[in-house]
Amino acid sequence: MALLEFDPYDRGCPSRQLLDRIGDRWTVLVIGILEDGPHRFSQLSRRVEGISQKMLTQTLRALEADGLVLRTAYPEIPPRVEYELTALGRSLLEPLHALVSWASEHMGEVETFREGAPVA
Repeated sequence: MALLEFDPYDRGCPSRQLLDRIGDRWTVLVIGILEDGPHRFSQLSRRVEGISQKMLTQTLRALEADGLVLRTAYPEIPPRVEYELTALGRSLLEPLHALVSWASEHMGEVETFREGAPVA
């Protein structure tokens, strides 16, 4: 079986969908929070300011479908559900840390451009 080459510049390539998913602001924030370990839905909802319940549900379902997040339902009353990163999801942490670091390092320059001032 030949190895598949994925080209995100090709609109029909599934790698483009994956880049859209991991580049989504909610995905980045949810994965960042789950780095600390398993969280319940309500914990995630409180930590990701501004996300609606509907958007959090959609994000978690998509991450689960892509194999990045594991959803575990415990047979308790009341029911308890936790979300945690899979090994595949954890493999995203290093590139996400690099992006967060870059954003932190260059935010001052970006703000200067946004304000219309020249940058030396």
